[in-house]
Amino acid sequence: MRATRLDDLKLHVKFKLSALWTALMFCYIYGDYFGLYVPGQLKGMLEGQGPVGPTTQGSLVGTAVLLAIPGIMVFLSLILPPLLSRWLNILFGTLFTLIMLATMPGAWVFYIVLGVIEVILTGSIVWYAWTWPRAADVQREAP
Repeated sequence: MRATRLDDLKLHVKFKLSALWTALMFCYIYGDYFGLYVPGQLKGMLEGQGPVGPTTQGSLVGTAVLLAIPGIMVFLSLILPPLLSRWLNILFGTLFTLIMLATMPGAWVFYIVLGVIEVILTGSIVWYAWTWPRAADVQREAP
């Protein structure tokens, strides 16, 4: 019997980065949603307590800006010039890896499971951006 190879499409790194940011967003959304089921969470929210202290307009704006970055990176990874995209992916991928590692200790198991997945995703973002393929050197012909 003859073995056949399945055809596969080679994806550019920009598409891989965009897909990784998208997957990361889903994990964030599910983690925040499941977090609402932790006993006392809703009561604290109704009493004005946020994850890092009292809920203020400033703390919500800061959180909104921070959490908008992954969503914006889905798009920016596709449209920015390669060099800028590479460095923003390395910067924000590293930032979000560190944030997740800082928030995991003492968390419920569901959050740790999602956190490990998120660290793998952000680590992959950094890896793909760091190892972004170089364009082949184009040698000019002498006129």
